[in-house]
Amino acid sequence: MLDTLKPLVGALAAPLALATLLVLLAALLWSLGRRGLGRLLLVLGLLLVFLSSWAPVANRLLAPLEGAYPPVSDPRDHGDATAVVVLGAGWDPELEAPASVRLNDSAVHRLVEGLRLLEALPEARLLVSGASRDATRLPVALGYAQAAQALGVDPARIVVLDTPVDTAQEAYAVRAVLANGERFFLVTSASHMRRAVRHFERAGLAPIASPSHYLTGRDGPDRLRYWLPSAGNLRKTERAVYEMLGLWALEWDHRDR
Repeated sequence: MLDTLKPLVGALAAPLALATLLVLLAALLWSLGRRGLGRLLLVLGLLLVFLSSWAPVANRLLAPLEGAYPPVSDPRDHGDATAVVVLGAGWDPELEAPASVRLNDSAVHRLVEGLRLLEALPEARLLVSGASRDATRLPVALGYAQAAQALGVDPARIVVLDTPVDTAQEAYAVRAVLANGERFFLVTSASHMRRAVRHFERAGLAPIASPSHYLTGRDGPDRLRYWLPSAGNLRKTERAVYEMLGLWALEWDHRDR
């Protein structure tokens, strides 16, 4: 039940979805003669879309999440880590193309960061994780493994965790593989890192955060497009809302552990 509820709430809480509901409700009220209330809801819906698509708002929401942990410059500065864990993201398993092409932007950034860390740690293993809630779709962990091998990683160094469908499950799957007290780097998108670390800590692990795929900080207020609404900024706001909801509901994923 919870596995179904979480994606549904996340989808409905997205700013564009909420704005659409407000506009539809406004149209309904207008048709019923409640024009004053309908006009108010219409304005609120349009205002929500504008603010969610505006960089000053989107960046203010997302930047604190992305800045929770600094990027790792030299992994050798963090002691004797013997594993690099790359969390799942999206991919298209049905596309007729190499695995590296089938990975989405988040997955590519995560894998590249994981391979950078692995290159500096010749004795470390690469743990790639992630499955789909749709059992008929191949897991992204498999795509990670295929792409890593194509880029020269020895298959003997790769551990595929192809059953977890969310971050909490990934934490427990990683715990089952690592030795007690084994130090490891955790790689995921910068916006997701705060929630990911809390999941792993809740599972009794102590990850070294190595964030990737930053979305904020690319354009400053000295550029015109910073002040213009855009789909990219809307995605930032949606990401921030999704992560905030995930942090709020985090303990639900660990109730029966």
